[in-house]
Amino acid sequence: MERYQIILGYDGTAFAGMQRQANAATIQGELEHALRKVGWQGSSVLAAGRTDAGVHASGQVVAFDHHWSHSLADLRSALNANLPPEISVREVRKAAADFHPRFDALSRSYEYRIIVQPVRDPLRERFHWRVWPQPDFDLMQTCAQKLVGEYDFAAFGTPSIEGGTTIRRIVQAGWVSEADTLCFTVTANAFLYHMVRRMVHIQIEIGLGKKPCTVLEAALASPEEGIIQGLAPAHGLVLTAVTYPE
Repeated sequence: MERYQIILGYDGTAFAGMQRQANAATIQGELEHALRKVGWQGSSVLAAGRTDAGVHASGQVVAFDHHWSHSLADLRSALNANLPPEISVREVRKAAADFHPRFDALSRSYEYRIIVQPVRDPLRERFHWRVWPQPDFDLMQTCAQKLVGEYDFAAFGTPSIEGGTTIRRIVQAGWVSEADTLCFTVTANAFLYHMVRRMVHIQIEIGLGKKPCTVLEAALASPEEGIIQGLAPAHGLVLTAVTYPE
């Protein structure tokens, strides 16, 4: 019996999130179904994070224990042959017997992708939030820099377990602009439920002149005063990487 670590990519459009649910298609459910097709007898895989319904990933990390007598490349091919086309095992490697994708992670990174267009773009809107008019890029970049550091982010989301801490440490946050696309990148030791989508939404509101930058500053200084309202749509969000100790 070995513990395997895989890097998973998926288009989350048609799925009710990462975590297995009894009456809905999920990424975990599809992966476990594929694993059983190759002889896996476990009860549940371990994942680095629980992405929401409609959220995508290029770097989700999952671990499981399995008896496998062939190569790692063969295991990747076998799993991909049994997964739907929206899900792909990108890498397979052996891990330490006690490796846990969630608890051993040092950081997680997300991207949130936006197109700035007045009319819909059918070829891109599956993976972008369309915004119009053009938001103030420099103002949003200033807002993003204010997010970097260790704060109580209770105004931006809720912990994954009841009573859990809402303190998180963001080590990088910023916007990239290219042609008509904007991309918000953010890396933190961990994220609260809906945290990235709330951060994006408030920055777009500020960039469009609907709210002042002081709203974001106040949410960081006094999170007990209330939750930041508004969520950026799930389909613009991508889990891009999870990092671990060497």
